[in-house]
Amino acid sequence: MNGIPVHITSVAAHVPDKRLTNADLEKMVETSDDWIFTRTGIRERRIVAPGEHTSDLAAQAARKALAVRGVGPETVDLVIVATITPDRLVPSTACLAIEKIGAKNAWAWDLNAACSGFLYALVTGAQFVATGRHRRVLVVGADVMSAFTDFTDRQTCVLFGDAAGAFVLEPGGDSSLGLLDFLLGSDGKGADLLSIPAGGSALPASHATVDARQHFIRQAGRQVFKLAVEGMSGVSRAILDRNRLGVDDVALFVPHQANQRIIDAMIERLGAPPEKVAVNIGRYGNTTAATLPLAMADALEAGRVKKGDRVVFTTFGAGFTWGSALVRWAY
Repeated sequence: MNGIPVHITSVAAHVPDKRLTNADLEKMVETSDDWIFTRTGIRERRIVAPGEHTSDLAAQAARKALAVRGVGPETVDLVIVATITPDRLVPSTACLAIEKIGAKNAWAWDLNAACSGFLYALVTGAQFVATGRHRRVLVVGADVMSAFTDFTDRQTCVLFGDAAGAFVLEPGGDSSLGLLDFLLGSDGKGADLLSIPAGGSALPASHATVDARQHFIRQAGRQVFKLAVEGMSGVSRAILDRNRLGVDDVALFVPHQANQRIIDAMIERLGAPPEKVAVNIGRYGNTTAATLPLAMADALEAGRVKKGDRVVFTTFGAGFTWGSALVRWAY
């Protein structure tokens, strides 16, 4: 990273109260707790209440992050909300969220990079701090995946949950701390392997698209599994090599929480011991853009990271999108 050091000064997350357990899913679709847990590592996930939307989760996570930092919403210059489940196509969820939290001096927009969305938002927001343009940027990952999950499809309905998480970014005086480096990538060749087919300009909503259940998420599980393992392990290794670091130099790896078996295969390829990996998929499922900040919030609460520790974030998502970021923790 060039320019002013960019420090993460606060981390927070928010999950809905309602738990959807594997036992609950057994009553909804042909599945079992053993089948789900063996293949995904998930025991339960959180689901929004009726009338609760993505902007509500984003606002809750944002409020918590600002409270942890001890600053008011009026001090925020920019808010980026990473999501694939906006409240509406227009206006942006970010605009709705800043209204809810009272960030009256911020400008805001949504960023769609699927499961890589939060990492993309983190890197994008950091540029405004690094250049000196802004002094406080709020990046949020929020998704209500239950709104786009087909609960008649046992292959996908067991995977996803609803959540939000947020980081506060600010300039720091110590250049050895903060966001040190990042690698991001995209490739549209695999777009049809993981997508929500309808609802955009290619397939606008119609009776036909609704009847065909094309407004729910679909994925080719085996192909996505292989690509996710290769993508996350490869980009994590690349960022370590570029910074002349080894696994032993990293205190914590924070991978996207898509599937326990993907995480296990990734860390095996990387050669990282399980005790250095943040995993909470068992309690929350795949919350898409929220997984990284949610996992980081849990790790901080558990005391797994201290000031000066190196943390590597890594992710892979629809698009395809992928990336990794190297951070030296600033508090």
